[in-house]
Amino acid sequence: MAETGTETLRRSPLAHLEERMREAALTGARGVTLTELPFLTMVNLRVDPSSETARRIETALGAPLPRRFGDTAASGPRTILWLGPDEWLVLSPPEEAAAMRESGAVALRDALGSDPGSVVDVSANRTTLELSGPCARQVLEKGCPLDLHPRAFGPGRATSTTVGPVGVLLWQVDDAPTYRLLPRSSFADYLARWLVDAMSEFSRPEVP
Repeated sequence: MAETGTETLRRSPLAHLEERMREAALTGARGVTLTELPFLTMVNLRVDPSSETARRIETALGAPLPRRFGDTAASGPRTILWLGPDEWLVLSPPEEAAAMRESGAVALRDALGSDPGSVVDVSANRTTLELSGPCARQVLEKGCPLDLHPRAFGPGRATSTTVGPVGVLLWQVDDAPTYRLLPRSSFADYLARWLVDAMSEFSRPEVP
């Protein structure tokens, strides 16, 4: 992906697998698709949730910081994922990237001030895979230890786990179901190939 001005030439971690993922897509009752959502802005935030500093940060975000394991919160196009008792990840889509870099992260740093905590842009650390379709949950269940049944994990839930041997942040976006997986960029190739292989079973008729 080329950008003009002072931006540098960027290539997403999975650009070389784009065609392979597209060809692996399946439709119908056993459908499932896999795509990369590159260049999301990701800001790691650490602060004491009981502090006045956290209140200022929530005002800057326009949403409360999630307080429990697996919870998320939304503020316009941004989503806040709970990572730990005093840690969150703020995600913004590519079209919001410039705004987040230029004003959003600055507003968070201003809200933090000199108080204990941190606001760090970690966008280059991970990429995002989107797995969606009627059989998306079954694909993940081949290698994810979580209970992904809707009674235990549903839209708006996000947590750290593994898929195959790869550590990811797993976020269920809707009840299609659509999942977003955030692996470290250096492990994205392995994870994408693992998922494509896991999807291949569903190209054949279900065994009665």
